[in-house]
Amino acid sequence: MDAPAPLLTPGEPPAVTVLNSQGRAPVLLVCDHASKRVPDALADLGLPDAELSRHIGWDIGAAAVTERLAALLDAPAVLTGYSRLVVDCNRRPDDPTLMPEISDGTIVPGNLNLTAAERERRLAALFRPYHDTVAGLLAASLDRGMVPAVISVHSFTPVMRGFARPWHVGVLWNRDPRLAVPLLESLAAEGDLVVGDNEPYSARTGCGHTINTHCEPAGIPSVMLEIRQDLIGDADGANAWADRLHRLFRPILARDGLNGLRVY
Repeated sequence: MDAPAPLLTPGEPPAVTVLNSQGRAPVLLVCDHASKRVPDALADLGLPDAELSRHIGWDIGAAAVTERLAALLDAPAVLTGYSRLVVDCNRRPDDPTLMPEISDGTIVPGNLNLTAAERERRLAALFRPYHDTVAGLLAASLDRGMVPAVISVHSFTPVMRGFARPWHVGVLWNRDPRLAVPLLESLAAEGDLVVGDNEPYSARTGCGHTINTHCEPAGIPSVMLEIRQDLIGDADGANAWADRLHRLFRPILARDGLNGLRVY
């Protein structure tokens, strides 16, 4: 049997992008849902651009925040190149929402009745290169004797299933408090924010494959951020939030004992 054709053609964007690879800060930024692009071979998954541009297709504004924060911190950043509807890089390979047939009420025609070979084609082209890149950068940092703090940047839709979410930002964490607890305190002290502690999602219910795979088992400090999409949907909003996060993270990242391996 002939091997399946590669999912990406030579003229298409790469599966993963690394920004500021030589960044000097002991930090790695990751953005699991940075793009709404679909490989040409998958014909937009049968969806119009209006659907791909919704929160189901990507984390609106997250890439822009990640890019600016990487520059401000002088830290490397890893961003996905394709839509979470093609394959969600923040899900386990066995998660039923990895390649969802329906997402927030929208049927995804290109994901219906996928064969094992079709699923493997996406994993090989998009999912594994992303995670291999994250793992490689972490390993290289550890080899240099530097334990990086990993910041995973996401965004969430203001309204989900009719519920208007009140939070401006959420801090998601499981057991490791080193980044999450001081960040929660700093965000609360801003005085103008409604801050979610494991809201609108919880890292204690399996949310966060990237952090759970690369950080917690190895004892690498990490945190997931969820910023409400209407706050970062344009350049001004994304820049303002990146600037705020940079200001808040700087003293946290300078704390003694942060950059060590510790499994909680």
